[in-house]
Amino acid sequence: MYGAIAWRHEKHEFESFAVKLVYDNYPRPVRQKMLRLRQLVLDTGAKYSEVGGIEETLRWGEPSYITKKGSTLRIGWKDSTPDQYAMFFHCQTQLVDTFKELYRDTFEFEGNRAIVFDKKDKIPVRELTHCIFLTLTNHQRKHLPLLGA
Repeated sequence: MYGAIAWRHEKHEFESFAVKLVYDNYPRPVRQKMLRLRQLVLDTGAKYSEVGGIEETLRWGEPSYITKKGSTLRIGWKDSTPDQYAMFFHCQTQLVDTFKELYRDTFEFEGNRAIVFDKKDKIPVRELTHCIFLTLTNHQRKHLPLLGA
């Protein structure tokens, strides 16, 4: 956190210069997609009181979203797969298994840790928002079948 300085993207300001810098360093075609994922995470946190507050920070050099009521969610892109970007979830939870059960025909998955997008893909907003909500409230739902979905 760098004092009261904030940077804007659409309606969510960056509170961390380090996080903004990571987004700024993504290649242009991917950057807009990554910023759209960021917006969905922050919009979901703002829309649902069950989420509580979200902290935006860096984990493993990637933008990460942390809440006390759920699991950490990361957004990432790698040079080794330049046409793809992903949303990563805690691999020791039932999150991705639940997402596969609910949205097997909607998303591409990487093991039990990620939803992977191609930069040409149109993001299925309703379904992804549901996955984000389940992640950000996971601690309250982890005992329920299919996380109460």
